[in-house]
Amino acid sequence: MVRIKARYLLCEVCVSDSSSLRLLEEKAIYQAVKAAVIKAHGEYGAALFSIGSTVTYLNAYTGVVILRFRKAHYQLLWSALPFITSIWSQGQKVQCFFNCIHVGGTIRTCQKFLVRYGRQQLCRMLPHCKTEAEKEEVRRAVLSCSLHKRVDDEGEDDDDGEEEEL
Repeated sequence: MVRIKARYLLCEVCVSDSSSLRLLEEKAIYQAVKAAVIKAHGEYGAALFSIGSTVTYLNAYTGVVILRFRKAHYQLLWSALPFITSIWSQGQKVQCFFNCIHVGGTIRTCQKFLVRYGRQQLCRMLPHCKTEAEKEEVRRAVLSCSLHKRVDDEGEDDDDGEEEEL
């Protein structure tokens, strides 16, 4: 039996108003990505997209999305993401764009990257805090997303040599 390989694109949905993120649904994102692929690559892109493409994960509070594509054509489909300018969800138009921050071979590598990325973002926010209460909130958030180091994890590298970080 042959295993079908996939690539997972970890993307941020960037919007001007963060309250509009809660309107997003997996189905709406799937339709928007599909329309962008058809716009960029025509019927050929639509055929590639219809084979094994899904929205694997959506966090409507942070705007993080994991998209799954077949390994053989993920770059072609990835190239269509800049064409997404808005998403129709729950009867409202959400102006947005996709920022792809990581490409991984497994969902687990995307999750590991997301933890590291979140911690980096929180550390970048710390110098911009104005009050001591804001700084304490950011510190608590950084500590809550830190993984406890185990002895066997310290020397472990990702065994997926074909992944790319952006």
